[in-house]
Amino acid sequence: MTTRRPKVAAPMIDDLRLLGLSDADPGDIAANQDNEADRFTGADLAGRDLSGAGFSECEFLGLEAHETQLRGARFVETRIERANAPVFKAARSTWRDVRIESSRFGAVEMYEADVQSVRVIGSKLSFVNLRSATLRDLLFDKCVIEELDLSQARAERVAFASCKVHAIILDNAHLRHVDLRGLELGSVSGMESMRGTVVSFTQAVDLTSSFAQHLGITIVD
Repeated sequence: MTTRRPKVAAPMIDDLRLLGLSDADPGDIAANQDNEADRFTGADLAGRDLSGAGFSECEFLGLEAHETQLRGARFVETRIERANAPVFKAARSTWRDVRIESSRFGAVEMYEADVQSVRVIGSKLSFVNLRSATLRDLLFDKCVIEELDLSQARAERVAFASCKVHAIILDNAHLRHVDLRGLELGSVSGMESMRGTVVSFTQAVDLTSSFAQHLGITIVD
């Protein structure tokens, strides 16, 4: 008798095709202003208040966003390459059909964000705050993350490929089809919320002590 393995749904992310973009001046970006089909090269937005700004079918090639206030901003069908932001402020922002590549972020404040069909590639992130965020179809590919906080988040079809996360926080998260197999995983907080995740056999063995501690089990030789 063969054991039937549950099917794991992978993130559904379409290729991003940006055609007919116009070169635009980053200095013209303003809070609560929509930007469409624009290409921004070497944009330095550090320290600016761009709350509620919208970007649709846009491209950033080189972006400085340290302490840029992007609260409630919207990124739709947008590519961001070579972004740098020791502190990235984007609480309650919206991200749909977005590709982020070759970027470095320190503290990422994206609590209560809405993230759908997003791919993050070849990037390094320190502390990522996605508390109470809604995540659908999210892929981290070849990324290093120091700490990933998914407390109270709702996540579906999230996966990691060739990634490393030193610590992941899952307290009170609601997870479905969250695939951790492509992840070199350090510590996990919120073991009771791991329902809906998929781990490899090796990961399960590595987490044995954590599982035992959570369940109050004493392991002795």
